[in-house]
Amino acid sequence: MPRICEHCGGPLAVMARSHAKTCSPRCRKALSRANARKTLPDELTTRDRWVRRSATKAPLTTGGMPASSTDPRTWSSYKDAAASSVGVGLGFVLSDVNNIVCLDLDHCLNPLTGQLAPWAAAILRDAGATYVEVSPSGDGLHIWGRADVRHGRRIRRPDGTAVEIYGTGRYIAMTGRRHGDTPSILADVSSAVRACQGGN
Repeated sequence: MPRICEHCGGPLAVMARSHAKTCSPRCRKALSRANARKTLPDELTTRDRWVRRSATKAPLTTGGMPASSTDPRTWSSYKDAAASSVGVGLGFVLSDVNNIVCLDLDHCLNPLTGQLAPWAAAILRDAGATYVEVSPSGDGLHIWGRADVRHGRRIRRPDGTAVEIYGTGRYIAMTGRRHGDTPSILADVSSAVRACQGGN
């Protein structure tokens, strides 16, 4: 049975990768935007803290100029950022105005099998029922929630992997690719932050 594109319904190429869901870059982008609208938490989409991002993860305004994670004049609404074709995707800016945080887990997810590394599964358990999405690389996770994180921190694990915790002055590349059945809400992730900072 031929595989079909999840966006347009057309056939996928015979040689398409096993994890491919769309027939073209255009359909992939359209599907990503549609999925993001369905899955992103309101706590993120209702804030005017959105930017575009380049292929090298540099933040951009919707007009294509350099954006800054500390200058609100370069940020946009979710609607305007999602409608822009600048760059390759979206980003959300973390600000000290509230306590929205992101835990960035590197190299913890097998993109072919969906299997999660045990250390990352433990952090997810500590985080509880909160929004989690697959990072642009396809093998990492971004755990979103609420906690008091004043300064970003990168924690290198003994196996070479890393956890980054950010609460202000950064932007996070967004994909809208929700991990598993995590909800579209932001929960208190303070216990997960404490566990990571304590080296657990």
